[in-house]
Amino acid sequence: MKITHIETIPVRVPIRPELAIRARAGTHSVSPFLLVRVHTDEQIYGLGEVSCTPRWSGEDQFTAAHFIRTILEPALTGENPRDIERLTARMRGAVAGNPFTRAALEMALWDILGKSAGLPVYRLLGGPVRDAVPIKWSISGAEPARAAEIARWAVQQGFTTMKVKVGIDPAQDIARVCAVREAIGSDVRLGIDANGAWPPRTAVRMIRRLTEFGIYFAEQPVPPGDVAALADVRRQVAVPILADESVYSPEDALALARAHAADAFSIYTGKAAGIGPARKIAAIAESAILGATIGSNLELGIGTAAMIHLGLSTAGITPDDYPCDIIGPFYYADEILTHPLRLAGGQALPPEGPGLGVELDDEKVREYRVSLTP
Repeated sequence: MKITHIETIPVRVPIRPELAIRARAGTHSVSPFLLVRVHTDEQIYGLGEVSCTPRWSGEDQFTAAHFIRTILEPALTGENPRDIERLTARMRGAVAGNPFTRAALEMALWDILGKSAGLPVYRLLGGPVRDAVPIKWSISGAEPARAAEIARWAVQQGFTTMKVKVGIDPAQDIARVCAVREAIGSDVRLGIDANGAWPPRTAVRMIRRLTEFGIYFAEQPVPPGDVAALADVRRQVAVPILADESVYSPEDALALARAHAADAFSIYTGKAAGIGPARKIAAIAESAILGATIGSNLELGIGTAAMIHLGLSTAGITPDDYPCDIIGPFYYADEILTHPLRLAGGQALPPEGPGLGVELDDEKVREYRVSLTP
């Protein structure tokens, strides 16, 4: 089997405005993502998704389509798509950074392998280590009354764990977490996510203050890049620290583990540059006796499916302790898959069918397709 060409499809599916995520860096109110189809000479194609946002990843539809067309497609054309590890290394050597772009092609290779073998990706990765992946809800940095309303809705959907965005304004952060806790009661587990917004001293003060509301983890309290600062915060607070923006690669994970800077990692298929690299980060967490969860950039259906396969098959992911953010499809006003993924009752169930187990609804894709002409 040989790769013949790669098709790129820019889309813009509207986000439900009442659920748009607001954090310190801004509001995620639109997702201009890029879908890909990797075509082969055996009429099998693989689907992938560049779920990028420039403010966070430094990538967008334009850069992703450009690098695929000019660098990555030439590097992959004529190659056997089932040689995933070798082609992942080739992509890593062909373009620096741009992990979300490379992840889209890597997950498409897994989709091809699964379709050619007649097996779902999680089987190819060694089989399931759990029947379903526990997931948690993420509450926007909205004003407290609105945050409480979202929290009550999430409980009605079956979520028993959630996190609240903080790091926007100290007084409002406290009021928001308080309002959410009052809305959900004491039985729902609650964490906070600062998205790297706090200086170390502020992080320690705020985490200590918010423990009054029964938080059980604090995610990325300080800006990424300063491992020592994250370790210092961890030593001074009584709740587990999750590293998110601080861990993109296995090298990042090793540095954090050696510095005792985190209790768990938030791993993404996009941020890690694919399913395989994400599993390497999870293996480091497992070896260091740390936890790991799966984070979200509000992925559409293809990216979400890749996350589910990762969570189903990876022992180093510990969703019973830290449920995963496999929630992207909840945020969109419409679905672009022929069959929606099974996300309900606070868990993600395995996609059915070989490969990633999803197919695009071509009519919906045409509806939401956009032009890349500036």
